[in-house]
Amino acid sequence: MWKASMNGQCAAESSAAAAATFTINAGDVKLKAALSEAATFNAIPSFSNLSLSLEKPGSFIVDYHAPKQDLRFQFMNSIRVLDKRLNMTYTHSRVEKNLLLDGTLVIDSSNKVTANCDFESGIRKLKYSYSHGGGDTTFEPCYDVSKNSWDFAAFQRIHGGDVVKASYQTSTKVLGLEWSRSSPFNGSFKVSASLNLAEEAKIPKLSAESTWDFEM
Repeated sequence: MWKASMNGQCAAESSAAAAATFTINAGDVKLKAALSEAATFNAIPSFSNLSLSLEKPGSFIVDYHAPKQDLRFQFMNSIRVLDKRLNMTYTHSRVEKNLLLDGTLVIDSSNKVTANCDFESGIRKLKYSYSHGGGDTTFEPCYDVSKNSWDFAAFQRIHGGDVVKASYQTSTKVLGLEWSRSSPFNGSFKVSASLNLAEEAKIPKLSAESTWDFEM
Protein backbone atom coordinates (compact mmCIF):
# COMPACT_ATOMS: atom_id res chain seq x y z
CA MET A 1 0.00 0.00 0.00
CA TRP A 2 1.19 3.50 -0.86
CA LYS A 3 0.75 6.29 1.66
CA ALA A 4 1.48 9.94 1.08
CA SER A 5 1.28 13.07 3.18
CA MET A 6 1.59 16.76 2.37
CA ASN A 7 2.63 19.28 4.98
CA GLY A 8 2.22 23.05 4.74
CA GLN A 9 3.72 25.57 7.16
CA CYS A 10 3.28 29.28 7.58
CA ALA A 11 4.97 31.57 10.12
CA ALA A 12 4.18 35.20 10.80
CA GLU A 13 7.78 36.35 10.34
CA SER A 14 8.72 34.16 7.35
CA SER A 15 7.42 32.74 4.09
CA ALA A 16 5.21 29.72 3.68
CA ALA A 17 6.71 26.35 2.85
CA ALA A 18 5.55 22.86 1.91
CA ALA A 19 6.89 19.36 2.50
CA ALA A 20 5.94 15.93 1.18
CA THR A 21 6.39 12.36 2.41
CA PHE A 22 5.73 9.14 0.48
CA THR A 23 5.65 5.77 2.28
CA ILE A 24 5.47 2.21 0.93
CA ASN A 25 4.58 -0.63 3.30
CA ALA A 26 6.66 -3.70 2.36
CA GLY A 27 5.77 -6.35 4.91
CA ASP A 28 7.52 -5.65 8.21
CA VAL A 29 9.46 -2.68 6.86
CA LYS A 30 8.55 0.72 5.45
CA LEU A 31 10.26 2.59 2.63
CA LYS A 32 9.94 6.36 2.86
CA ALA A 33 10.99 9.33 0.74
CA ALA A 34 10.67 12.81 2.24
CA LEU A 35 11.11 16.33 0.92
CA SER A 36 11.35 18.91 3.69
CA GLU A 37 10.80 22.56 2.74
CA ALA A 38 10.09 21.27 -0.77
CA ALA A 39 8.78 24.61 -1.99
CA THR A 40 8.94 28.15 -0.74
CA PHE A 41 6.19 30.27 -2.18
CA ASN A 42 8.01 33.58 -2.42
CA ALA A 43 11.04 32.27 -4.31
CA ILE A 44 12.14 29.63 -6.80
CA PRO A 45 10.98 26.15 -5.62
CA SER A 46 13.74 24.19 -3.94
CA PHE A 47 14.00 20.40 -3.63
CA SER A 48 17.33 20.25 -1.84
CA ASN A 49 16.23 18.41 1.30
CA LEU A 50 15.52 14.93 -0.03
CA SER A 51 15.90 12.04 2.41
CA LEU A 52 15.28 8.32 2.03
CA SER A 53 14.68 5.86 4.85
CA LEU A 54 14.15 2.19 5.57
CA GLU A 55 12.29 1.48 8.81
CA LYS A 56 11.17 -1.52 10.81
CA PRO A 57 8.94 -0.01 13.53
CA GLY A 58 10.28 -0.63 17.02
CA SER A 59 13.50 -2.13 15.68
CA PHE A 60 15.60 0.09 13.39
CA ILE A 61 15.64 3.08 11.04
CA VAL A 62 18.25 3.79 8.37
CA ASP A 63 18.11 7.33 6.90
CA TYR A 64 20.01 8.72 3.92
CA HIS A 65 20.13 12.53 3.62
CA ALA A 66 20.93 13.25 -0.04
CA PRO A 67 22.34 16.83 0.18
CA LYS A 68 24.73 15.91 3.01
CA GLN A 69 25.34 12.39 1.67
CA ASP A 70 24.93 11.31 5.27
CA LEU A 71 23.74 7.96 6.64
CA ARG A 72 22.01 7.88 10.02
CA PHE A 73 21.45 4.61 11.86
CA GLN A 74 18.94 4.24 14.68
CA PHE A 75 18.34 1.04 16.65
CA MET A 76 15.61 0.48 19.25
CA ASN A 77 15.27 -2.25 21.86
CA SER A 78 13.46 -2.95 25.14
CA ILE A 79 14.72 -4.82 28.19
CA ARG A 80 13.34 -5.56 31.67
CA VAL A 81 15.01 -3.89 34.66
CA LEU A 82 13.63 -4.80 38.11
CA ASP A 83 10.40 -5.85 36.41
CA LYS A 84 10.16 -2.46 34.66
CA ARG A 85 10.42 -1.90 30.90
CA LEU A 86 13.45 0.08 29.70
CA ASN A 87 13.19 1.35 26.11
CA MET A 88 16.56 2.23 24.58
CA THR A 89 17.42 4.03 21.34
CA TYR A 90 20.91 4.30 19.84
CA THR A 91 21.47 6.83 17.04
CA HIS A 92 24.65 7.39 15.01
CA SER A 93 25.27 9.72 12.06
CA ARG A 94 28.20 8.80 9.79
CA VAL A 95 29.10 12.26 8.39
CA GLU A 96 28.04 14.51 11.27
CA LYS A 97 29.43 11.90 13.70
CA ASN A 98 26.60 12.40 16.16
CA LEU A 99 26.23 9.68 18.76
CA LEU A 100 23.07 9.74 20.86
CA LEU A 101 21.72 7.37 23.46
CA ASP A 102 18.15 7.66 24.78
CA GLY A 103 16.59 5.54 27.49
CA THR A 104 13.05 5.57 28.91
CA LEU A 105 12.20 3.65 32.07
CA VAL A 106 8.45 2.95 32.23
CA ILE A 107 7.65 2.76 35.96
CA ASP A 108 3.91 2.31 35.44
CA SER A 109 1.16 3.61 33.16
CA SER A 110 1.38 7.09 34.73
CA ASN A 111 5.10 7.53 35.43
CA LYS A 112 8.21 7.29 33.31
CA VAL A 113 11.74 8.69 33.36
CA THR A 114 13.73 9.52 30.22
CA ALA A 115 17.46 10.18 29.94
CA ASN A 116 19.12 11.59 26.80
CA CYS A 117 22.85 11.87 26.14
CA ASP A 118 24.62 13.37 23.11
CA PHE A 119 28.24 12.19 23.32
CA GLU A 120 29.40 14.68 20.67
CA SER A 121 27.99 17.91 22.14
CA GLY A 122 27.90 16.76 25.76
CA ILE A 123 24.19 17.54 26.08
CA ARG A 124 22.57 15.45 28.81
CA LYS A 125 18.92 15.70 29.82
CA LEU A 126 16.77 13.98 32.41
CA LYS A 127 12.98 14.16 32.05
CA TYR A 128 10.18 12.92 34.29
CA SER A 129 6.70 12.41 32.85
CA TYR A 130 3.56 12.07 34.94
CA SER A 131 0.14 11.38 33.42
CA HIS A 132 -3.10 11.99 35.26
CA GLY A 133 -6.73 11.20 34.50
CA GLY A 134 -6.07 8.29 32.18
CA GLY A 135 -3.48 10.24 30.19
CA ASP A 136 -5.62 13.32 29.57
CA THR A 137 -3.21 15.52 31.55
CA THR A 138 0.57 15.16 31.45
CA PHE A 139 3.31 17.10 33.28
CA GLU A 140 6.92 16.94 32.09
CA PRO A 141 9.72 18.70 34.01
CA CYS A 142 13.09 18.31 32.28
CA TYR A 143 16.56 19.06 33.70
CA ASP A 144 19.38 19.91 31.29
CA VAL A 145 22.59 18.83 33.02
CA SER A 146 24.89 20.62 30.57
CA LYS A 147 23.11 23.98 31.02
CA ASN A 148 22.08 23.45 34.65
CA SER A 149 18.58 24.60 33.71
CA TRP A 150 14.99 23.38 33.82
CA ASP A 151 12.33 23.14 31.13
CA PHE A 152 8.66 22.59 31.93
CA ALA A 153 5.81 21.31 29.75
CA ALA A 154 2.17 20.43 30.39
CA PHE A 155 -0.23 18.70 28.00
CA GLN A 156 -4.02 18.67 28.23
CA ARG A 157 -6.15 16.46 26.00
CA ILE A 158 -9.60 17.93 25.45
CA HIS A 159 -12.82 16.72 23.85
CA GLY A 160 -12.46 15.66 20.23
CA GLY A 161 -8.81 14.59 20.45
CA ASP A 162 -7.34 18.10 20.56
CA VAL A 163 -4.18 18.57 22.62
CA VAL A 164 -3.08 21.84 24.20
CA LYS A 165 0.57 22.16 25.26
CA ALA A 166 2.16 24.88 27.39
CA SER A 167 5.94 25.04 27.87
CA TYR A 168 8.62 27.23 29.41
CA GLN A 169 12.41 27.08 28.97
CA THR A 170 14.28 28.70 31.84
CA SER A 171 17.58 28.93 29.90
CA THR A 172 16.09 30.97 27.04
CA LYS A 173 13.04 32.37 28.90
CA VAL A 174 10.81 31.28 26.02
CA LEU A 175 7.15 30.69 26.83
CA GLY A 176 5.24 28.53 24.36
CA LEU A 177 1.63 27.56 23.67
CA GLU A 178 0.53 24.98 21.12
CA TRP A 179 -2.81 23.59 19.95
CA SER A 180 -2.84 20.46 17.79
CA ARG A 181 -5.31 17.98 16.36
CA SER A 182 -4.65 14.68 14.61
CA SER A 183 -7.25 12.70 12.68
CA PRO A 184 -6.83 9.49 10.64
CA PHE A 185 -9.41 10.86 8.18
CA ASN A 186 -8.79 14.61 7.94
CA GLY A 187 -5.04 14.85 8.52
CA SER A 188 -3.68 17.04 11.28
CA PHE A 189 -2.90 20.65 12.09
CA LYS A 190 -0.91 22.58 14.67
CA VAL A 191 -1.02 26.23 15.71
CA SER A 192 1.88 27.53 17.81
CA ALA A 193 2.73 30.75 19.61
CA SER A 194 5.96 31.58 21.46
CA LEU A 195 7.08 34.59 23.47
CA ASN A 196 10.65 35.39 24.47
CA LEU A 197 10.40 37.06 27.87
CA ALA A 198 14.06 38.10 27.69
CA GLU A 199 13.47 40.39 24.69
CA GLU A 200 12.70 44.05 25.24
CA ALA A 201 9.93 44.05 22.64
CA LYS A 202 7.84 41.09 23.74
CA ILE A 203 6.20 40.25 20.41
CA PRO A 204 4.74 36.73 20.11
CA LYS A 205 5.77 34.57 17.16
CA LEU A 206 2.93 32.70 15.49
CA SER A 207 3.02 29.71 13.14
CA ALA A 208 0.54 27.25 11.66
CA GLU A 209 1.14 23.80 10.20
CA SER A 210 -1.23 21.39 8.48
CA THR A 211 -0.75 17.85 7.16
CA TRP A 212 -2.96 15.90 4.74
CA ASP A 213 -2.70 12.10 4.39
CA PHE A 214 -3.58 10.04 1.33
CA GLU A 215 -3.76 6.30 0.61
CA MET A 216 -3.33 4.82 -2.87
